[in-house]
Amino acid sequence: MIKKEEGKVHFIGVGGISMSALAEILLSEGYKVSGSDRSSSPLTDALIEKGLEFYEGHSAENISPDTALVVYTVAVKYDNPELVEARSRGITVIPRSRLLGDIMSKYKYPVAVAGTHGKTTTTSMLAYIFIGSGLDPTVIVGGGLDLLDKKTLRLGKGDYLIAEACEYYRSFLDFKPYAATILNIEPDHLDYYKDKEDFQGAFEDFSKNILPGGFLIACADDGDMSRIIENAPAKVVTYGIKNKADFTARDIDYECGYPAYSLEAFGKELGKVQLSVAGEHNVLNSLAALANAYVLGLDMNLAMEDVGKFHGAMRRFEYKFDVCGAKVYDDYAHHPTEVAATVSAASKLPHKRLICVFQPHTYSRAKTFLDKFASAFKGADEVIVADIYAAREAYDPTIPPELIAEKINENGVKALAISGNDNIASYLKDNLSEGDIAVIMGAGDIFKIYEMLK
Repeated sequence: MIKKEEGKVHFIGVGGISMSALAEILLSEGYKVSGSDRSSSPLTDALIEKGLEFYEGHSAENISPDTALVVYTVAVKYDNPELVEARSRGITVIPRSRLLGDIMSKYKYPVAVAGTHGKTTTTSMLAYIFIGSGLDPTVIVGGGLDLLDKKTLRLGKGDYLIAEACEYYRSFLDFKPYAATILNIEPDHLDYYKDKEDFQGAFEDFSKNILPGGFLIACADDGDMSRIIENAPAKVVTYGIKNKADFTARDIDYECGYPAYSLEAFGKELGKVQLSVAGEHNVLNSLAALANAYVLGLDMNLAMEDVGKFHGAMRRFEYKFDVCGAKVYDDYAHHPTEVAATVSAASKLPHKRLICVFQPHTYSRAKTFLDKFASAFKGADEVIVADIYAAREAYDPTIPPELIAEKINENGVKALAISGNDNIASYLKDNLSEGDIAVIMGAGDIFKIYEMLK
């Protein structure tokens, strides 16, 4: 990381959730910061108020003479004019993860949460626990929290930094955490990773980055975690429900759809935990968060109380509003395991019918997991498959939404493909009724439906 007096730090894609958080951190430390994005947004507007020099659109001219460091995300193409200009002038260029790793190294106790699923929820639970314990942590999370005034960043003055650790492009290998959590290692991002072995190998490498004297918190219920647990050069604490683990949940009960359980740690019962988020997967997420609290020496009675105060992050089974008497929820699920967990959680809530709107994210993921997506909606009464969100990929006509709907139908759940968010919104208005639950899920632009429904 450069010193403040060496020059300006420029962010390509500063409007992203993670990039805007890092830009705000540098601004708070007195750095001169600029950034560009395709268009302005509430995030960039807030940064401008804090001193960001913002450029709308990407151009070589955005790299000013005093720029000393350029930060980019993996979504930025190699031929981006700002990257090309920076490299031609010999300016240091680093990925977002490298900067976050540098920032983490300034804290005595960096806490990183990794895994294919559940990172945002578990990080959010940790935020509630650590803030409730009065530790004044810095928090970087992937979804806005009520606790943070719907923001994704909290700047603290304590010794703790809590952040998600993304596996895409092996980004999390730039981190050296004191406490590292691996929630699960189900293969994903197979447009980058060669195969399952390559994907899981990245997590094993991540576990080897834990600081001396630190901890690995690992899910014992994940069948592929054993090699990581055996080879981790750190103290390992396990958690789980199905397999033997250091931390476990006993006597799980669902009160109005929300799980409650008795927390057991190393064979000793610590007390009752009542969650305010639905689903068995959130029991696991809470166990991971509470295991972190334990190894870091927090008051466990307070931690168990505070984890129950978490009501969900933005786009994580987030209740939005009622339409025609039906409750509408927003969810970020875009992997079959995430979809199945969300459907299972929703099905435990009181309802007449459960209708899911699903936007597949990337053609490669839809094609790779077609059969798993087809069976992930068990428990739903109807599924609407939206247009596939291509993200970084080129159009692939071999995996149309109609094929996904057909496969879901073959698994015994009514499904149909509807093109266009406006058409889906109209269908919901015409078909939702009193007592229904509608879950709209996906990682693309499916969230635009909410404004249409309003």
